[in-house]
Amino acid sequence: MKISDDMDEYFMKDAIELAKISEIEGEVPVGSVIVKDNKIVGKGRNRREKLKNALFHAEILAINDACQSLNSWRLIDCKIYTTLEPCCMCAGAIVNSRIKYIIFGTQDFRFGAAGSCINIFEKSLNHKPKIKSGVLKNECSILLTNFFKNKR
Repeated sequence: MKISDDMDEYFMKDAIELAKISEIEGEVPVGSVIVKDNKIVGKGRNRREKLKNALFHAEILAINDACQSLNSWRLIDCKIYTTLEPCCMCAGAIVNSRIKYIIFGTQDFRFGAAGSCINIFEKSLNHKPKIKSGVLKNECSILLTNFFKNKR
């Protein structure tokens, strides 16, 4: 499976649309989609505030949706597109679900676990996904910047 810039932007736009829904609902605007064979098999967006659950990050919900869609906890040969660099919890879920590629938009210097704050994927784990950052970075970053500017 080759990472293609055109397809990466195409699927990141889907993740951005989900992030915008989260923003409308008063959530931090993060969206994620999981893709297998160029088809979306899982979607998620931040839902922590609305559903009052610390686990409901966009990536976790997208992984859950993809597992149900594919009827497997192994998301082998899948890509996850997420607007914000995954945190430690989400990075662990990505490793445990065996997702092959992580493509994210903007870095998270406070909680990012794919290189910005720490890099979980450099550790001696049984699975190491390939990582690509900066896909539609400006669009993803502006969503977050505007959200927090409006909150203050």
